[in-house]
Amino acid sequence: MRKHSIIFIGLDTHKEFIEVAYAEDGRENSPVHLGRVPSTKVQLRKLARKFESKYPQATLHFVYEAGPCGY
Repeated sequence: MRKHSIIFIGLDTHKEFIEVAYAEDGRENSPVHLGRVPSTKVQLRKLARKFESKYPQATLHFVYEAGPCGY
């Protein structure tokens, strides 16, 4: 397995759920859509732990789209 230095995790946030996708570093890698997770602290912690275990040496960058109500 190739070691990645940065993993970008995109979050499209909604009141009840969050759509999640991620992209490994490098232009040759396509984004991967993981699906929906509930909008709870517990689920976000679980998601972060999942990425920490899958990519233990990588820096995780969580990003989201700011909406009309700010960020």
